[in-house]
Amino acid sequence: MNEIKELIKTGVEKIMKDDELQALFKKDPVKAVEKIYNVDLPDEVINPVIDGIKAKLAAEKLSDAASMLKKFMK
Repeated sequence: MNEIKELIKTGVEKIMKDDELQALFKKDPVKAVEKIYNVDLPDEVINPVIDGIKAKLAAEKLSDAASMLKKFMK
């Protein structure tokens, strides 16, 4: 379980820094994750990683939106 959490954390960090990876992740998450880790992972490993990355990215976007709204309201 900790290995998957670490894969998710690493994936999110790399995707957030690379516009090309962001676009690839939106288009084909499996290829993006395999590119990030440079390995062909089995579905039972890659699917939870993809779901975790999607959740973290969504939370990150929500946090950014909330921060922008707070600045606007001041």
